[in-house]
Amino acid sequence: MERVWVPHYGNLRDLVMDEAHKSRYSVHPGSDKMYHDLKVLYWWPHMKADIATYVGKCLTCAKVKIEYQKPSGLLTQPEIPMWKWEQISMDFITKLPRTPSGCDTIWVIVDRLTKSAHFLAIKENDKMEKLARIYVKEVVSRHGVPISIISDRDARFTSNFWKSLQKSLGTRLDMSTAYHPQTDGQSERTIQTLEDMLRACVVDFGNSWETHLPLVEFSYNNSYHTSIKAAPFEALYGRKCRSPICWAEVGDSQLTGPELVHETTEKIVQIRNRMAAARDRQKSYADKRRKPLEFQVGDKVLLKVSPWKGVIRFGKRGKLNPRYIGPFEILKRIGPVAYQLNLPAELDGVHNVFHVSNLKKCLSDETLIVPLDEIQVDEQLQFVEEPVEIMDREVKQLKQSKIPIVKVRWNSKRGPEFTWEREDQMMRKYPHLFKQTTSNVDNNE
Repeated sequence: MERVWVPHYGNLRDLVMDEAHKSRYSVHPGSDKMYHDLKVLYWWPHMKADIATYVGKCLTCAKVKIEYQKPSGLLTQPEIPMWKWEQISMDFITKLPRTPSGCDTIWVIVDRLTKSAHFLAIKENDKMEKLARIYVKEVVSRHGVPISIISDRDARFTSNFWKSLQKSLGTRLDMSTAYHPQTDGQSERTIQTLEDMLRACVVDFGNSWETHLPLVEFSYNNSYHTSIKAAPFEALYGRKCRSPICWAEVGDSQLTGPELVHETTEKIVQIRNRMAAARDRQKSYADKRRKPLEFQVGDKVLLKVSPWKGVIRFGKRGKLNPRYIGPFEILKRIGPVAYQLNLPAELDGVHNVFHVSNLKKCLSDETLIVPLDEIQVDEQLQFVEEPVEIMDREVKQLKQSKIPIVKVRWNSKRGPEFTWEREDQMMRKYPHLFKQTTSNVDNNE
């Protein structure tokens, strides 16, 4: 088949590429597929490069297509602490089964040097004043005032009360960037270990998790930790704690005061050296699976968003929303792998500093930008579409229970959309819909 030569006349080449990329019969193919489809029919100089540039600037492709490249941003690690309990990290395990005393949350606090930890049973709705008293009793009174605390952006940690307390104590708050929990990887890993230990205790010994928590903390602190090549208890106090499996008699220490100070100092030096070696290994492994990426102030980037996570749905919905929103301008570089973005008023509730792995360079023309009001996202960067009315009711029969469900009409941008939802969850989240339904029934009567 003879090919047509497309001259560089007006926007003729752009028209050909538009038809091959954006029409209903092509639907945004990648640059390689698009080139192989077009080269059978057309030709012009540097055609393959032009097509690659065109596809790279397509805003729709940038927003909706998954990336098969390595995650962006090389691994950056916080400094190794100089002494015990000077720098700590903390997080919460929430939504646990409620215990007889009413606790449903565990406050996990970990020393970044010795890896020793406290696991504190609390209630999710405890006031910050109570949490502050627990913090002073369990951390400050035992270990002194920390220099810094690493945490995520939980509402309790970002509250004015918590910030004021730490400021008065002279403790620096180092919070993670938005939607990047890996910043506090130590707490996340400790939480995984803690959850596994609690599951094992509940399976083997029964009772509520709160009953086992003190001995789980003892077991965790008395177990070997790979990065420091010792048990946290040993790193903290200079020797391993006696446990029921330790049958040998533990004699009195023969060390004098100066010798004890020297040995303790030596242990800290060893631990810091071991941590440095472990960090180097971790960075080497991690960077092999990542790619370096840097932006400049003034660059335009797209921001990654999560799938919409509302009530549990029996219907299918939300899968086809874009993966990125924007573009947004970079205002400032915060550290080696974080950037501050100029977010619009619609995203006022979102913290505007993001890790580079949540960003993507935007090459699109300004004229192609789609306004943010075409979609709606919440403070967690998740898509939101509001329900309009309750259309019908049914009872879903399961094996051992019955679940009332309702048919809901949504204000989707794609037109009317109907899904079946759990009635109790919809009633908690959108009570006004059920008032409308009741009034409609009364009017009909």
